[in-house]
Amino acid sequence: MESIQKPINSLVSGIPDVVIHGSENVVVNKIIIDSRRVMPGSLFVALRGTQVDGHQFMDTAADLGAVAILCEELPKTLREGVSYIQVIDSAEAMGYMAASFYDQPSKKLTLVGVTGTNGKTSVATFLFQLFRALGYRCGLLSTVQNQIEDEVIPSTHTTPDAVALNELLALMLEKGCSHVFMEVSSHSVAQHRITGLKFAGGIFTNITHDHLDFHKTFDNYIKAKKGFFDQLPKSAFALVNIDDRRGSVMVQNTKARIETYSLQTVATYHGKILSDTLTGMHMEINNQEVWFRVIGRFNAYNLLSVYGAALALGEMPEEVLTALSNLNSPPGRFEQIHSADNIVGIVDYAHTPDALENVLQTIAHLRHGNEQVITIVGCGGNRDAEKRPKMAEIACNLSTRVILTSDNPRYEDPQDILDQMLKGVPPLKYKNTSVIPDRHEAILKAVAEANPEDIILIAGKGHETYQDIRGVKHDFDDRQVLREAFLTFHSQKE
Repeated sequence: MESIQKPINSLVSGIPDVVIHGSENVVVNKIIIDSRRVMPGSLFVALRGTQVDGHQFMDTAADLGAVAILCEELPKTLREGVSYIQVIDSAEAMGYMAASFYDQPSKKLTLVGVTGTNGKTSVATFLFQLFRALGYRCGLLSTVQNQIEDEVIPSTHTTPDAVALNELLALMLEKGCSHVFMEVSSHSVAQHRITGLKFAGGIFTNITHDHLDFHKTFDNYIKAKKGFFDQLPKSAFALVNIDDRRGSVMVQNTKARIETYSLQTVATYHGKILSDTLTGMHMEINNQEVWFRVIGRFNAYNLLSVYGAALALGEMPEEVLTALSNLNSPPGRFEQIHSADNIVGIVDYAHTPDALENVLQTIAHLRHGNEQVITIVGCGGNRDAEKRPKMAEIACNLSTRVILTSDNPRYEDPQDILDQMLKGVPPLKYKNTSVIPDRHEAILKAVAEANPEDIILIAGKGHETYQDIRGVKHDFDDRQVLREAFLTFHSQKE
């Protein structure tokens, strides 16, 4: 992208209660939130983070050449030649400023956001694939990756910060994209990462307990999700899963056009599963029958939401269903890997109780005999601890055998996490439950003890290609480990 030069008085539009101390005409060439990356001509944003308060680094930013500083509190001494933009909320103001700095890219794109506890990645990815198949140039912002047509840009957060997000949208616009589909996390709403963006539509998938480490209460989590729909303009659509009892809550105060989807009741877009197998799913959607490559009840909801969003954006039903029937699931979402002797491995990102239950219920529905279901599952460290015993209980109740193992322990002791998970194991299931902290060993054990036709579920990490231990990301891919274990097991069998 070409270098940008903007006077600060052109960036403060829409920001409530802003006061500029110093020149309003000073020109900035970058907006920076990490003081270590400040360069001459930058505007530094002093954010109050969960770990560090950026206000501590205002003088450092000035020393490095920042010509403007966005802050909530002024430093004791104002630097000569530096303009201080004082606001009530730096994060909110940064959203508006980032959008203005990059010339409001979201207003020139058809931007659709997907929020909910489970299904965000699948829905956003399906939409991206669908609209490309319909002939549009598209962008994708997801947990798995950010993508501009075929160009992949690795992602580090579900939703980037406001500056990175607007820069990405501007780049997508520059490369000819007309549509962009993005996951909208609860964090991004609460932290104003999406403030200043204009959405053409919003989709709600479902909501269950998650991220309580950040939001503290389930009510706060719900309010964050709802906040996305509260912000939608009158010109947008708000498409909600009406089978989730909080679907109607999401759109109580929205100005957007409300549409619904359901497998259970009357809705704008209604679906019915006619058959579901390991090779595909046959559904009826608004009285039209169609066969899909993806499987599972949870994917039936995902497909319904994608179908509804496409029609809400003006696409033709027949064309949409034809294109949808050819789509595949995103990486690490019920991804199947088969051994030479017919053991079925399934790698899935399921890292919440509801997601794990959905996947295991789908597996139970697809079973056709006495196959074992061996589930390998762990819980992430420094995250919502309340779900740990629930995850273990669900795994034990819906599996033949369970191996509790490490996920991304981060800065916690893996054994402490496993001890909390063990509290959820029903007494009658102890004999069929193992604890193997080393995830690699856990996968090897499951494969070594599996018989042909058995199903191994490796849950929690899905597409991830690392394991986060003490702040270091070590190479680790469940899919790769499973394939290697299958080869080893098969050669040993022969």
